[in-house]
Amino acid sequence: MEKPSEGLQPARQLTLGGLKLQTLNHSSLNNLEIIGALFGIAGVWLTVKEKVWCFPVGIINVVITAYLVFTQKLYADTLQQVVYFILLILGWVNWSKIDKATSVKINFLTSQQRIISFIVFIGGSAIMYLLLKNYTDAALPFWDSTGTNICFIAQYLIAKKKIENWLLWMVGNVLYIGIFYVKGMEYYSVLSLIYLGQAVVGWRDWKRKLIDANNF
Repeated sequence: MEKPSEGLQPARQLTLGGLKLQTLNHSSLNNLEIIGALFGIAGVWLTVKEKVWCFPVGIINVVITAYLVFTQKLYADTLQQVVYFILLILGWVNWSKIDKATSVKINFLTSQQRIISFIVFIGGSAIMYLLLKNYTDAALPFWDSTGTNICFIAQYLIAKKKIENWLLWMVGNVLYIGIFYVKGMEYYSVLSLIYLGQAVVGWRDWKRKLIDANNF
């Protein structure tokens, strides 16, 4: 049997619920990681600057990332990208409102909203972990479910322009630096590190804008 040429790994098969899916070879995956990383960095930068174009750019990143994490058996992260897609549409609509009286402005979570967010995180993480652990061959069910739910909440908070979204992204990206590294997705591990830095900048900039708005 002829061996595949050096430097190009054969396409892999992924089994999910008895269904065998063919994935791209390693070289193609690396190219997709680079493209996804570029759109991801651009999307976060546009978010920091409060540019509505962050949403269509983010959607492209989400589609690419969904495929990549699915091939790595990170099913919670695949679901995460589907939810991201919906939340990006929601954010796009909210941020596109022209009427200044109804448009979303940077604001803090209320005490009640923080409690609700924490309850949603605990409950969502526990349910997702049990599902992944018992019904899939997910590679990292605990960390995958934990990181996914942190990012779910953070993405929702972006749609509502809640400044705490940046704090959650800091925590989530620290987790994903490790998750992607363990799964051999080096580009996305480095991307998570860049996201971490952007989250710090986002927190600083949004906090400054909020203070300036309140002092106006």
